[in-house]
Amino acid sequence: MGAVISFTNQKGGVGKTTSAVNVAACLAKRGKKVLLVDMDPQGNTTSGVGIGKKQVKSSVYDALIGAAATEDTVITTKFKNLSIIPSTISLAGAEFELQTLENREACAKKMLASVRNQYDYTIIDCPPTLGLLTINALVASDGMIIPMQCEYYALEGLSQLMISVKKIKKLYNPALQLTGILLTMYNGRLILTTQVVAELKKYYGDKLFKVPITRSVKLSEAPGFGEPICYYEPSGKSALQYMAIAKELMLRI
Repeated sequence: MGAVISFTNQKGGVGKTTSAVNVAACLAKRGKKVLLVDMDPQGNTTSGVGIGKKQVKSSVYDALIGAAATEDTVITTKFKNLSIIPSTISLAGAEFELQTLENREACAKKMLASVRNQYDYTIIDCPPTLGLLTINALVASDGMIIPMQCEYYALEGLSQLMISVKKIKKLYNPALQLTGILLTMYNGRLILTTQVVAELKKYYGDKLFKVPITRSVKLSEAPGFGEPICYYEPSGKSALQYMAIAKELMLRI
């Protein structure tokens, strides 16, 4: 059975979408069949793999509310082994529509049931909130990866997130596991960074991915060209870091 992994953090601007796109692309480049699911109404994951609005006939919104078969929403990208269920701004209204549905927390799980075994990994990019869309993603997932910056506010946010995850596990998905914590925008020269890393190792030592993702101009540029970093600058530092993350993830799940 293919693994379903959500990239989630209720704090925005932490490299969540960047990490979801690039880990998915690196897994695919390593020979795994991967499905990206864009659960964020902003649609940055969709544009990040070169899918334009005109290419999207039906989206994750349609599959979630049962207006389209999941198979009909999947788009094959130009990148080897990588497909995506795209998002559009229409997903912004899904929070309200899902409220009226039976088993509303499990809509994403139902959506993915017919396709998850066609892929080695399904990677879900969650919105930067702990609303119903994120809850749906976590209920559908086997594991979650939390991208986070080395800041004290990020540590506080992580504690709050883990409290929410504990509730989701208890109520809806007992099998949900913390797959890993991924350090992003990393700067090892800062004292604050070493202090935050020390705190993380103290409480989540075995969950920290070994390779952090450092700041990179090329990594910031790549989405504008609709390419994951392993294609935009395949021999660059960021590509090598994300390839290392993908390799470690394959060992974990």
